[in-house]
Amino acid sequence: MGKKNRKIIIPAVFILAIAVAGYSLFKFGEHGEKTPAASPRERSAAVQNTPADSKKNSNSGDSGWGDESGWGNGNAEAPTVQISRAKQQLINVKIATAEIEPMQKAIRTVGVVTYDETRLATVNTKVAGWIEKLYVDYTGMYVKKGQPLAKIYSPELYATQQEYLNVLKWAGKDKKKDKKNGAGGDGAEAGPMGAMGVGRMLANDARSMVAAARQRLKLYDIPGGEIKRIEATGRPIRDLTIYSPVSGYIVQKDAVVGLKAAPGQTLFNVADLSRVWVLADVYEDDLSLVGTGQWADISIGAFPGKVFRARIDYVYPSISGQTRTAKVRFSIPNPGMKLKPQMYSDVLINSNLGRRLVIPASAVIDTGMRQVVYVDKGGGNFEPREITTGVKTDTMVEVLKGLKPGDRVASEGTFLIDSESRLEGVTK
Repeated sequence: MGKKNRKIIIPAVFILAIAVAGYSLFKFGEHGEKTPAASPRERSAAVQNTPADSKKNSNSGDSGWGDESGWGNGNAEAPTVQISRAKQQLINVKIATAEIEPMQKAIRTVGVVTYDETRLATVNTKVAGWIEKLYVDYTGMYVKKGQPLAKIYSPELYATQQEYLNVLKWAGKDKKKDKKNGAGGDGAEAGPMGAMGVGRMLANDARSMVAAARQRLKLYDIPGGEIKRIEATGRPIRDLTIYSPVSGYIVQKDAVVGLKAAPGQTLFNVADLSRVWVLADVYEDDLSLVGTGQWADISIGAFPGKVFRARIDYVYPSISGQTRTAKVRFSIPNPGMKLKPQMYSDVLINSNLGRRLVIPASAVIDTGMRQVVYVDKGGGNFEPREITTGVKTDTMVEVLKGLKPGDRVASEGTFLIDSESRLEGVTK
């Protein structure tokens, strides 16, 4: 080998040695940042994570999250993953404390304005007949209580009135005859089977028949004033006038001139809109959080910026099979009739749940099989722990089991901590 080649090789070997030494120092510094020597905690974790122990745990069916500390039995110390302070800053780890605080859940849903069913009335007749005149000829018209709606001719009702007049005439004749017999005096028999006794019996029967005929007309919805007019004129009324039973709007009109109406057939539906209902849908998961008497804020797009405050009036007992929701009902005053049926609304129900142990919702990692949090044990060590959660809100979650007040958990950067834990074999 010539001098020239030797001069080239020596510097190359020197440069390669420097590179190897630098790489070794870099790796040593990286691992040295975690820990220069195995701590008793790490040695304990290493012993627990032996293949033999893993096999024993899998055979026994223990998931490794049995006690409140979340790992194994009470004698062994739970394994941890160590994240240096520099790495915590890099992945933006934040710590939150489990505390008992007042908890409130906001349930947001949608609703629709509808009629107050207790303020609906149906107008029909109790006899068959033909409609001869309409006083209300379009849907949506406002009517007052007692306002005439239509006139109907009924042969059956006409015959009933004629029978009533006949009974009246017969009762009047018997009354005159009874007075005449009573005035005759001397030859009249006063016993129960005498002329006076028979007259009184007939008079009582006549009064009973008149009362029954009058009651029959009332049951056909003929007003008392019309019955007195029949008695005064001695002639039946050809047409029966139908009146509105309540004040409100005509929301359904099936009556037309010339229609033959059957007994009980709906001619008009009248709705009083001075008070309306709002029916909102609540998912079955939230049903345990709502009940009658709870306040809600109702917003309607037609009135931006206006909020209607109302209490839950009723929770319906069934759930829709398609939407998996149940109806809750609110009753709202409607001055000026501004709220119209079928208007859509946004409903916000605030449910106060009392004081509960809570942590930030971002602290919980849901694997699908269990919920895990990383408890800050100090010194950069984080212990994975399984918990049981309860009610969830937008920002907080209730803890039923696995934590106690004062425990510190990672609330930010949890997924990166979980990734590091899996890489080191602390969790699976």
